[in-house]
Amino acid sequence: MKLHLERDKWSWSFQSRLGFDEWLKPSTENEIKRLARSGIEHLAVCCPAFVTDCLETLEEIGIRGKEIFIESGGDEFTLIPCLNEDDMWVSALSKIIIEDTF
Repeated sequence: MKLHLERDKWSWSFQSRLGFDEWLKPSTENEIKRLARSGIEHLAVCCPAFVTDCLETLEEIGIRGKEIFIESGGDEFTLIPCLNEDDMWVSALSKIIIEDTF
């Protein structure tokens, strides 16, 4: 499924930071702040690198990300859930496992 969003209607960022080395940029926290401060009032966030929701998506993005967005001037923050146990995902995964096993 394609959203057909214009290029100025979306951005990307990088969440995982390990150790003290410089990480990929922009960081999700900085991107959320930037978007709110630029006048974006409604923000929907998805985490396509994750198949299931975990602490990183639920707490770092869903809770802290929302707090950062609201504190920086945003109004509405939506975390789009990962695939989790969606029937279509489970069915596709089962098919991959079965085909790769035999």
